[in-house]
Amino acid sequence: MGWERVNRNQLWLMVSGVTAAVALLSACTGSDDAAGPESSPSASGFAAKSANPMSEKVATVEKVKSSVESRLSVHEERFGSGGNSLCSTASPKMFTQECGVAAKATSEDASFALTQIRGRDGFATLRSVAEKIEKAAVTYQELGCATNPAEAATRHACLEPAAVLAQGFPDLRDGANLGLAGK
Repeated sequence: MGWERVNRNQLWLMVSGVTAAVALLSACTGSDDAAGPESSPSASGFAAKSANPMSEKVATVEKVKSSVESRLSVHEERFGSGGNSLCSTASPKMFTQECGVAAKATSEDASFALTQIRGRDGFATLRSVAEKIEKAAVTYQELGCATNPAEAATRHACLEPAAVLAQGFPDLRDGANLGLAGK
């Protein structure tokens, strides 16, 4: 008798589930609606409401990306980036004031990016990169890397922040681009 009750409960649940699924599918397809899907105010109203916030978000991301990239292009052309940067660890100018000026410009661009994205969602990569660049610029300055330090330990400590600064412009650009994907 116990098994019979379990089987009835399972059968009842299965029939209820199938009935609910059929009802849901028929409601979604609009098969009983003679006027067609165009006359459904709830469907068109929902689409209009959901499309607008998305386009506003895309416009905001595009604006941030454009403003950040315009600054980056000017400084990247002047100071180089990656292996061609004045602050590249392979550059003979890494321990000079020229790299110090490039470090300042890179930090300013990072600060500008952070100002542009303050209070906005979807810029995790840009935020992380910009904060890392600001920290590297402070470290580079505090160590006196632009003054050609004589101590080997100090010179060695300058390598990491200089590498971050050398890669700063491309990383900021990548962060701005990833903002389009909400990252």
